[in-house]
Amino acid sequence: MGSASTDVVLAVFAAVEQRDEAALARACQPDVEFCWPPSLPYGGSVRGRAGRGQGWGAYWHWLQPTAAQRRLDPRVIAAAGQEVVVLWRQRGLTPAGDSLDTEVLGLYQVREGKLARGQMFDFDPAAVCAFLAGAARAAPTRAAPAGDALQAGRTA
Repeated sequence: MGSASTDVVLAVFAAVEQRDEAALARACQPDVEFCWPPSLPYGGSVRGRAGRGQGWGAYWHWLQPTAAQRRLDPRVIAAAGQEVVVLWRQRGLTPAGDSLDTEVLGLYQVREGKLARGQMFDFDPAAVCAFLAGAARAAPTRAAPAGDALQAGRTA
């Protein structure tokens, strides 16, 4: 599609895949908002970039030990002005060998050449919650961000 907004959003995906926090910071507004489905343990809206070990990354960084699991395969579905819709893959691998590979649709808004908002729509949030709960049971000390809800197997 080649629009400036599309390029910004794809730069964000590249930074996440490469775990390049500096590139991610450059691509995002300081008050960027990330909105995840409320049924997920990291669900809800958060303003500003989460620090290492917080938010989405607290759950996924350790469950994506290789480039294959970190690969998001973003595919731009639509772009109009400052909005871009991307279909991407969420992958993970638990210490016990259980894996997850599911689709996520994201609506991204760009402001002044940087990502201002991302709202994600998981196709199967129940499977994501079950995967994270299994990961927490397999390696409870690594799954500290999951808290008691995941340790006990609760998903909401």
